[in-house]
Amino acid sequence: MANNEVRIIGGQWRGRKLSFPDRAGLRPTLGRVRETLFNWLAPVIHEARCLDLYAGSGALGFEALSRGAAEVTFVERDRKAAMALRKNAELLGGRATVIHQTAAKYLAGDPAPFDVILFDPPFADEAAQALLPELLDRFLTGTGVLYLETSKRNPLPLPERVLKESTAGDCRFALYGG
Repeated sequence: MANNEVRIIGGQWRGRKLSFPDRAGLRPTLGRVRETLFNWLAPVIHEARCLDLYAGSGALGFEALSRGAAEVTFVERDRKAAMALRKNAELLGGRATVIHQTAAKYLAGDPAPFDVILFDPPFADEAAQALLPELLDRFLTGTGVLYLETSKRNPLPLPERVLKESTAGDCRFALYGG
């Protein structure tokens, strides 16, 4: 597989490769991490309204759509990455909305709460840390869950409502309840 491709690993688009631009800091979630995450999400992903904040390659959001999410809102600040997300959404015919703006600006627009939030900011983005409490308190439905991916070397402080957590390589990832 090319460096700028990600393969959907489950659901209706299983095996489908999606291209994304070569951008600094853009690192798709590892396949084994996505497999674990979507095993965790299996009871709640079907017909879920999802937010892929810091969407990057879109690996998490497209995986959610492939596995039965009702819709995914992709938020990406990089123009070329957002264009690739739109192209891939059109290619797959998924129920996707791509928003080209920063995560903070998108949240300032006060969107309706989501059933699943996929929160995988660039590992070096310290501003993302400030968004975590608000995501959990304002933007999750009452039964919603938030996925958080961070570096093991420089992790974000973890909220108390952890449901599951694990590590793979330099990645620490966890699922939190609303």
